[in-house]
Amino acid sequence: MAQHQIALFTFTLGNTESIGPAALRDMWMRACGTNNVSVGRRAPAESFRDRPVYTLYAPQGLADIRDVELRLRRMFESAHLHASLTALHA
Repeated sequence: MAQHQIALFTFTLGNTESIGPAALRDMWMRACGTNNVSVGRRAPAESFRDRPVYTLYAPQGLADIRDVELRLRRMFESAHLHASLTALHA
């Protein structure tokens, strides 16, 4: 049975950038080292300058979250995506 998932990160992309759900989920799975992940996308909000907000979910007990964050940031950089990433974990 899959572990309960929690939101770990949110991010926005540059004004002209986007990423599809399958590509984002693949990137997130590779960063986490598990396929028990999901992704979400919220419509643009005024506070984010009309850019969608993406949310990344993973199991609550995910190990080495700091390392996961570093891998994710490197993947965004390698994909030439200018992500403004916010960690929701302590």
